[in-house]
Amino acid sequence: MLAGVLYGKRDVRVEAVGRPDAGPGEVLVGVRQVGICGSDVHYYVHGRCGPFVPSQPFILGHEFVGIVETTGKDVDHPAVGARVVVNPASSCGQCEACRSGRANLCGRVIMLGSGSSTPPTNGAFAEFVVVPAHQCYTVPETMENSVAAMMEPLSVALHAIRRAGGVAGERVLVTGGGPIGLLTSVVAQTLGASLVVVSEPSSARRSLAAAMGVDHLLDPGSADIEKHGIEITGGGFDKVFEASGAEPAVKGAMTMVRRGGTVVQIGTVGHNHVTLPVSDLMLREISLLGTFRYANEFPEAIRLAASGRIEALPSFVTGVFPLEDIEQAMNVACAGDRDLKVQMSVRS
Repeated sequence: MLAGVLYGKRDVRVEAVGRPDAGPGEVLVGVRQVGICGSDVHYYVHGRCGPFVPSQPFILGHEFVGIVETTGKDVDHPAVGARVVVNPASSCGQCEACRSGRANLCGRVIMLGSGSSTPPTNGAFAEFVVVPAHQCYTVPETMENSVAAMMEPLSVALHAIRRAGGVAGERVLVTGGGPIGLLTSVVAQTLGASLVVVSEPSSARRSLAAAMGVDHLLDPGSADIEKHGIEITGGGFDKVFEASGAEPAVKGAMTMVRRGGTVVQIGTVGHNHVTLPVSDLMLREISLLGTFRYANEFPEAIRLAASGRIEALPSFVTGVFPLEDIEQAMNVACAGDRDLKVQMSVRS
């Protein structure tokens, strides 16, 4: 089969590799469309993603939709021919986190298309990929491949909102207008937030947010951003979702949230330590929460997308390239702020 293999910084090659076979409990999926995630960009630009340094060349990609081609032993579902999306994070199923419904916190997760394991785990920048059958979810025939391949990042946004305890009737601020930040903002609107504001330094990304119908836009470079936020809300935001990973935004979230409000950290900060006003955290009873990937949100994401209620979802896909043009696709994905989700079409 053909696959896009990452060899190092800015070195990704389309080449023929061995086609994998489905083992017991697994299925072979013929990849139809696959998105380029921020982590894929990090591997491509830096040769690593945070602390994860690949020990050998491997195939990236974990946001995808495909067709089940073959099934291994003891697989009843999904059936051959089913069109599926895949939860790419396979947990052990046995630890306390898994048994308590928080499989995203499993310490033995194997992630598709990731250098976090040794050897790295091959992903979906390929014609075929083998995955555990229980990680697959069928998608409606009416859902386009480009939208179906968005179910993984959509699940990230849903999990963040679930961590916050929901947003119905509440005033929401999202800091960071990248794909995850904007997905969080449109999902918050769909799930009944009374006000959704996006803070983003890029004018191009603010324009994208405006086109998606958010209520207000803030420029974090403005000197009076905090005053403006308080004026918009009349006292602060009920929920702040920090999706940029920028240290000033993490600190700013603490000043923009109301007394008794909640801050949810989605973005990955480049370094592990940020100075925060701990006395404010205590005196104003602010809840500061982390959110990591997703737990059981894939079925909800599919239902919500299929309902058509997130009207902006198709507009997130701003470019589709054939797998053979993977280098161009990767360069577009990491070039700037005018593209949100770049995908590759693999098999017709």
